Amino acid sequence: MKLLDKDVLYLDNHLIAVNKPAGVVTQGALQDAVRQWLKAKYNKPGNVFLEPIHRLDKPVSGIVLFARTSKALSRLNAQMRAKKIGRWYEALVEGEMEGQGTLEHNILKREYHSIVHPDGKPSKLHYRVIATHPTRLRIELVTGRYHQIRTQLSAIGHPVIGSDQALKLTHVEMHFEHPTTQEQITIGPLNNCL
Repeated sequence: MKLLDKDVLYLDNHLIAVNKPAGVVTQGALQDAVRQWLKAKYNKPGNVFLEPIHRLDKPVSGIVLFARTSKALSRLNAQMRAKKIGRWYEALVEGEMEGQGTLEHNILKREYHSIVHPDGKPSKLHYRVIATHPTRLRIELVTGRYHQIRTQLSAIGHPVIGSDQALKLTHVEMHFEHPTTQEQITIGPLNNCL
């Protein structure tokens, strides 16, 4: 994978956010491409510090935020643990839905997938229908479990449309406090993403 300038959504000395295509692994191909892009842009020899603040599953597209310094990494990880980073997704799902709601399930991670199970971790998201035929949802992720959105929507009979390589699921917007300036940062929303 090669990162292009148009894929960079936000950049400063501490952070970089990029638009990940579906079918690309966050830790691996995407991280390597971002690292190479930074090396070329700043003509940096040697290693480039770069760690993801969150991950998107391989078939999911959209915003991925990386820390460029260890200080940014630790402070943003603390915000993530405290649920102070807002994350919104859009998804096309099977079947017809109306209105809005909240989904709460216990999700148990298996080797390559997750299931709703009483022994799982509490998981929560809010959704709102923004279009019909097919149903398009705007989703606010409250917790961040492995395959959470896919698992919860499947559990209510409305699986995300797509395949294991490319889902109609995109991370379209995020809000957080900048790790050094404390300024409120908004990345997105991405438009025409599905």
